[in-house]
Amino acid sequence: MATPLTQAALPHLSDEVARPGYDRAALTRGILHVGVGNFHRAHLAWYLDRLFQSGQGHDWALVGAGVRPGDAAMRDRLRAQDWLTTLVELDPEGLSARVLGSMIDFVDVDPAATIAAMADPAIRIVSLTITEGGYYVDAKTDDFDATHPDMVHDAEHPDDPRSVFGMILAALRARRAAGVPPVTVLSCDNLPENGHVCARTVVGLARLSDPAFADWITANVAFPCGMVDCITPATSDRERALVRDRFGISDAAPVVCEPFRQWVLEDRFPQGRPAMETVGVEFVEDVTRHELMKLRILNGGHAAIAYASALLGHHFVHDAMADDQIAAWLRALETREIIPTLQPIPGVSYDEYLGLIVSRFSNPQIGDTIPRLCLDGSNRQPKFILPTLRDRLAAGAPIDGLALELALWCRYCEGTTEAGEAMAPNDDSHAVLKAHAQAARDNPQAFLDNRAVFGDLGDNATLVTAFAAALASLHRDGVRAMLARYIG
Repeated sequence: MATPLTQAALPHLSDEVARPGYDRAALTRGILHVGVGNFHRAHLAWYLDRLFQSGQGHDWALVGAGVRPGDAAMRDRLRAQDWLTTLVELDPEGLSARVLGSMIDFVDVDPAATIAAMADPAIRIVSLTITEGGYYVDAKTDDFDATHPDMVHDAEHPDDPRSVFGMILAALRARRAAGVPPVTVLSCDNLPENGHVCARTVVGLARLSDPAFADWITANVAFPCGMVDCITPATSDRERALVRDRFGISDAAPVVCEPFRQWVLEDRFPQGRPAMETVGVEFVEDVTRHELMKLRILNGGHAAIAYASALLGHHFVHDAMADDQIAAWLRALETREIIPTLQPIPGVSYDEYLGLIVSRFSNPQIGDTIPRLCLDGSNRQPKFILPTLRDRLAAGAPIDGLALELALWCRYCEGTTEAGEAMAPNDDSHAVLKAHAQAARDNPQAFLDNRAVFGDLGDNATLVTAFAAALASLHRDGVRAMLARYIG
């Protein structure tokens, strides 16, 4: 009989389950986190739990917040279990479970409640995991999208915002009026220069209604950049059953993740920060090269295998990696076209990092899925593939593999596998992508004409030629023939 997860139940859990050894009642709030999903709990919440376990940082406990209807459902699930989460690390050598106690509250999913929590003087960091596509970036300009309806609304109604950025602005105004120092705004999302992107959106939104306030934010609010990495699959009945049957815990919202995580952060926290360097976080002056390494090798690698694997009918990532052709395609593309765009990092071997990535992708315990890797391609391709492509084009270097990756994505957007099986829509822009992909059968340029994704890159003559050739050959010869041709 599984034990429902609550604070009172902790002493009664199996001895093999690690649990908080600190007094949770004595923790005080220090960080408000917006977007309490799986990645946040496998990452920031995990690091803080380790810190608290060491006897440090007990004034940096987490308070959750959210802006979407799904956030309210998560709040309800976590409230019923005293904000506790069971985290299972999926190590092929043996599974391990830990109950995380670093979250002590979750404010009502309501703008006024969120603003009040952000304005609380005890809160010194507001952190975010709101997905790569949640920052109101105009794909055509790669800058702040001031025309988005949410931004227009929040500029016109600064005291009644609907976006998290409008809420941050309202809280910053309240703190300034009360003489309370501003929070540090920390993006934990997996996108290039996440701190700079976040700052552009916050400042850009402020400038629409109050330019002087925008200037004050620029001068006084820190937005450190960071590189985050931990493969964290979505929770399904499979994961809930694993926690119940293997560890005897009934948890409505458990998290499973790989036994690897990395966090490299710029050390810019004017109001202080928890001493997470003692539990594995690396603080640096400039995170750019670490960030590019991860975004291009790991996330670019995910994109490389995602669409080929989906078209061939693979469901699990580890099964795709057991396909010798998929694994060889990944290594070839990384070695020939992705890694050469990176600058050296002292003490880091890109070849060793690639080997680690291959090992992580191949872990059968994770149960990561190809549909998850294919998710939201219209936001992920411009962040994980197109910047690499731009650098290769600027250097006059070959782009055969990157053009093939785009052709595979285009073919995937048609909506069927090579065997003719339908694939479920997997992108908010699915209908637009499908129309462009189907038109590209007769006119390859039609796919590159999707300006929301490609911007002016779709006009590059070298890319147009390489993409057209790859797509035509893919339609004629199929996925395996094209992968074999590139692998050589």
